[in-house]
Amino acid sequence: MESVQSIKQRFELIGNDIKLNRALEKAIQVAPTDISVLVTGESGVGKEAIPKIIHSLSHRKHAKYIAVNCGAIPEGTIDSELFGHEKGAFTGATQTRSGYFEVADGGTIFLDEVGELPLTTQVRLLRVLENGEFLKVGSSQVQKTDVRIVAATNINMFEAIKKEKFREDLYYRLSTVEINIPPLRERQNDIHLLFRKFASDFGQKYKMPTIRLEDQAIQLLLKYRWPGNIRQLRNIAEQISVLEENRTISAATLHSYLPNAGNTNLPAVVEPKKSDGDFSNEREILYKVLFDMKGDLNDLKKLTLELLKNNDTEKVQEENETLIRKIYGNKEEETHHHETNVAEVLHLPEPPVVEATAPVVQQQEDRYHFAEEIEEEETLSLQEKEIELIKKSLERNKGKRKAAASELGISERTLYRKIKQYDL
Repeated sequence: MESVQSIKQRFELIGNDIKLNRALEKAIQVAPTDISVLVTGESGVGKEAIPKIIHSLSHRKHAKYIAVNCGAIPEGTIDSELFGHEKGAFTGATQTRSGYFEVADGGTIFLDEVGELPLTTQVRLLRVLENGEFLKVGSSQVQKTDVRIVAATNINMFEAIKKEKFREDLYYRLSTVEINIPPLRERQNDIHLLFRKFASDFGQKYKMPTIRLEDQAIQLLLKYRWPGNIRQLRNIAEQISVLEENRTISAATLHSYLPNAGNTNLPAVVEPKKSDGDFSNEREILYKVLFDMKGDLNDLKKLTLELLKNNDTEKVQEENETLIRKIYGNKEEETHHHETNVAEVLHLPEPPVVEATAPVVQQQEDRYHFAEEIEEEETLSLQEKEIELIKKSLERNKGKRKAAASELGISERTLYRKIKQYDL
């Protein structure tokens, strides 16, 4: 079994961090087996080195090694890329094609950004992991393959599982052994070593003297968080090597190349995410509007009854107008309904006129009769309320569908369909 130091030299890995050494030890130990491995870590930490080490130390080292970036392949073609397709399986499939799992038979496949796989592809991949079988797109013939799968991801897999973006059973199949690569900010003693290595490589590549950091610049280098990890450090070293004429780099010069170097690592205020209970389509939004309208109308009816008991018709009119303005909202509608007879809007009968000589009992009977009519209005179906709401919106907007749709909170296409459906 090869040592960690020899592996570092062979694959040009720089660093003595204990977490990095532990990750390399796990890779060396698991390599001779056929166990599936999941490599985790932030973007730019160098996860792609682990599957190469595993493949080179396994009994499959003389077979093919294929690296696939799952996040770079369109969802519509990824099944064809991985499993192949038959001629005529879809538009543009002019000939039969072998997928990566067929080509890499006997070898190793590295699935980078495996968390980006569509759910349908995850089901196919699970079948390969369980029994080594797969189907080409457009084929009914089961094919066998013998591949070792090493996957990598920079996302939180448990969060993805919770959001139902990744299958839990597939995660446990892939992560028989999990190897985590630490971020660069947790490898402080390795940061300057890596920078010097990159500076030396770029000095040779561009035939220029190697850049050197002053002491204060080294301290700044170590304090920076490096959100892009090793990839970002390499890019910074290349930029400075090419652009700076003075080959001794001060802290001020280095600071100019580091984005957000002056920011502290204080907690950030994050906007709350919308809950899963938010309305997901226009129909539900419209129903919510209708139910809110119904509640406001019920309040209006109760208030009308209460004021009628006190025989205060002027107060009835005033309160009704206030509630109508609340229901319809904007100033144009407010003016329109201010001039509209309340009884017409609600389809209610005019309040009974009571003669001064009429018995008190007769007044009560009339009010009870009026209350019964109001209760009958409660039997209006949701569909009737929806039709009424659409008619009024179209009238207020003078038949302009776009404006009416915007007012109702639905798309113009949905409004057009409703108009056809209800023959408005």
